[in-house]
Amino acid sequence: MRREYHSWFSTELERPMEMLIFGHDGQPLIVFPTACERFFEFEDRGMVNVLREKIEAGRLQLFCVDSVDAESWYNREVEPSQRVARHVQYERYILNEVLPFLRLRNFRQNLAAVGCSFGGYHAVNISLRHPETFTGCLSMSAAYDLSALGLLDGFYNEDTYYNLPLDFLPNLTDAKILDRLRHNNFVLATGKDDASWGDNERMGALLRARNIPVRLDGWGDDSPHDWAWWQRMIQVYL
Repeated sequence: MRREYHSWFSTELERPMEMLIFGHDGQPLIVFPTACERFFEFEDRGMVNVLREKIEAGRLQLFCVDSVDAESWYNREVEPSQRVARHVQYERYILNEVLPFLRLRNFRQNLAAVGCSFGGYHAVNISLRHPETFTGCLSMSAAYDLSALGLLDGFYNEDTYYNLPLDFLPNLTDAKILDRLRHNNFVLATGKDDASWGDNERMGALLRARNIPVRLDGWGDDSPHDWAWWQRMIQVYL
């Protein structure tokens, strides 16, 4: 299995950023790590290994990106307005730096965002905001209400609103964006006993209300918020 390490100085974030790529061809996936974690997490947690056969066969190509959650949403040392602003810079890094880099290596038009836990938030958020770029999304055990997670300290502005999918999706009326979203696919998978199940039920209902294709799966058997279950999930959906 081809494994590539890449790093460069991000002009959007004004800091070095790192990435791992797995595979030589196939459906490209941008993989977001869990809260405050790193680009190597997916490999370290065995997620790449359970997909090895599909990666080696040229069916999947993973682009595992780094996060700046510790500088944005989870940074208690700065004001909430600065946390949101840092996240906006991170999104620009993904769109303006990672995507052109990806397209030099993979020319397939379909692109999916993937993530577990807080990585699932990133995957859903960016897929809803940029449906012309992300045609698929797999979110496993994600929570989408950042206020309930205690990450906003009551702060709310326009950038906050547009990065809270449970807030902006009900009010989405742009016909062009809605039409594009209706050609895309969302998969929300969560254990029914997971604390994030309620957020996923809400997200699934909002997507259906907008006629956006979504598969909402609740896993049973006391499935916890844990990598062993995410390994099982990802083999089903990818």
